[in-house]
Amino acid sequence: MTDLSNHFDAIVLGAGGAGLMCAAVAGQRGKKVLLIDHANEPGKKILISGGGRCNFTNIHTVPDRYLSENKHFAKSALSRYKAQDFIDLVNRYDIDWHEKTLGQLFCDRSAKQIVEMLLNECPSETVSISLGIPISDVSHADGQYRVKLGDDVATAPALVIATGGPSIPKMGATGFAYDLARRFGLKIIEPRPALVPLTLGGQETLFRELSGVSAPVIAKCGKTAFREAALFTHKGLSGPAILQISSYWKHGEPVSIDFLPDLTDDWLHEAKRNMPRLGLKRAIGAHLPDRLTDTLMDKIALSGDLGNLTDKKLEEAARRLSNWRFMPNGTEGFAKAEVTAGGISTADLSSKTMEARQMPGLYAIGEAVDVTGWLGGYNFQWAWASGHAAGQAL
Repeated sequence: MTDLSNHFDAIVLGAGGAGLMCAAVAGQRGKKVLLIDHANEPGKKILISGGGRCNFTNIHTVPDRYLSENKHFAKSALSRYKAQDFIDLVNRYDIDWHEKTLGQLFCDRSAKQIVEMLLNECPSETVSISLGIPISDVSHADGQYRVKLGDDVATAPALVIATGGPSIPKMGATGFAYDLARRFGLKIIEPRPALVPLTLGGQETLFRELSGVSAPVIAKCGKTAFREAALFTHKGLSGPAILQISSYWKHGEPVSIDFLPDLTDDWLHEAKRNMPRLGLKRAIGAHLPDRLTDTLMDKIALSGDLGNLTDKKLEEAARRLSNWRFMPNGTEGFAKAEVTAGGISTADLSSKTMEARQMPGLYAIGEAVDVTGWLGGYNFQWAWASGHAAGQAL
């Protein structure tokens, strides 16, 4: 596009998943749309997701798998654009996909196919795309939004904020959405890293020596629990179970790990009855990686044959292994966070249209909004659903 001094029906800021979907839906409805991104290519986060294969949705998507100050906000958009709707779109483009685990759907070949599909969904006669030019100013007057890109200016009665959150800054992610929202009077729920590794300090630095060791666990924080793999890193804890629980964790709270989720509370008693000469370390080591067993045994400070250990001590050992409390001292921050929790307050938005209640024509969608999904395709489904909702309303 060379001449931006044009009037549009809508200007969409951000050509990620939500912005592309919004522009496509509005463009197909005959709306003249300008889609803008400061990056030199669209869908950059889509391209790196899922190891380059894009975990594009989750077949188990339901509203209670999303975090928000208003737990009901996501219901409307998610009910009107379901995972199956996006799967149908993917199938129309003959993109091969597979379910990896827990309802997570991935492309067989490449995430590029999803970006190409979304671009193809944007009608060339109605959707114009500007890439690689930073926005120098956004203003509003006389019912019109005015966006300045270098020396060019575009105007429209509708403006969609789809620029995401500050997670993964090396890809150009910033808090631009929040600055813009505040300028137009929208409240911001404090943004924080989500789906992010946790860090350990103090006496728990011992566990950093297990870097690279993983095990299937149940990770708990408060009343929330996830059963998946945990991974020890040189900074602390990661892996799917930890990334999931990190979205619910707050500073000063413990995270408990059940290292033996498949065993009953009295498993050591039973082992003692059946094999009294079996050593405690061997009993535990039969279920856990060797390096992890060694470290846990050092911390438990208990050894010997099961038959020589009292039932009470075995109960205490089993209880610790099923409820091992870690006290993280932080997270690895936005640099390692897959998404951002918090963002533009849903209290200021219509759950049906994503339009700001007190600012006609202003919309916010995707990760920029205070709606954060679980790991495994849920955040992309929110991008598609919220983008579709706004695209229908423009």
